[in-house]
Amino acid sequence: MKLENKKLGFIGAGKMGSALIRGIVNAGIVEPAQVGASDLYAPALNALKEELGIWISTDNVPLIRNSEILILAVKPQVLGKVLEKIKPEIDSSKLVISIAAGVPIETYEKALSKDCRIIRVMPNIAATVSEAASGIAPGTKASSEDMEIALELFSAVGTAVKTPEHLMDAVTGLSGSGPAFVFPVIEALADGGVYEGLDRKSALALAAQTVLGAAKMVLETEMHPGELKDMVTSPAGTTIQGVHALEEAGVRAAFMNAVIRASERSKELGEK
Repeated sequence: MKLENKKLGFIGAGKMGSALIRGIVNAGIVEPAQVGASDLYAPALNALKEELGIWISTDNVPLIRNSEILILAVKPQVLGKVLEKIKPEIDSSKLVISIAAGVPIETYEKALSKDCRIIRVMPNIAATVSEAASGIAPGTKASSEDMEIALELFSAVGTAVKTPEHLMDAVTGLSGSGPAFVFPVIEALADGGVYEGLDRKSALALAAQTVLGAAKMVLETEMHPGELKDMVTSPAGTTIQGVHALEEAGVRAAFMNAVIRASERSKELGEK
């Protein structure tokens, strides 16, 4: 294990940072004592310390000095100020992993040391339950071992794939934003069940499990989703009626447009 005895420092303990911390600690690939987090919002830090047993700081400097791997989990809009403040503490001994949406590796290499080992990652919120989908792109100074560390780290909380950096905005639009596209689907499926007479709790459980089961079938059978759909749709049956209703509503185009719009926004964030 590349992470054995490595100290990880999270700069930022918001929703995404907290999700990753919980996922990594709960996966058991590091001990809580190996993980630190810094944030200006002390209540969030205290909650993580109490829940997981990690160490915390409201100052980035001691966190950086006590960490070999830094995970930048701050919003793109404040990243510039953060990089400016931490620059004196960053050298080639630190592996810096950023999960800021839309921010290219070049930004970090210009803002920090020219020898800085940077890796850009786009995970998603499902890291909380160890089912994240993450794209990983290396910077010019990142070594193969650095990439192995990043892959081990994010594979522990789901699926991680090496991605060319020019496609990271597409990853952001698809899997980074994707859970927010699927949650309304689950809610809508449950609403349909309630409309037909199911109680809310049962409808929601059935809807969520249906989405989970369908996703597992795609991943585990490696069959095309169209083939799997054909397995369920019998001639003049119930399912084909539902599929027809989805096609009438333009569901496919709506989901494609959601990914495209989110990807475009990711590009815009990187240009600021």
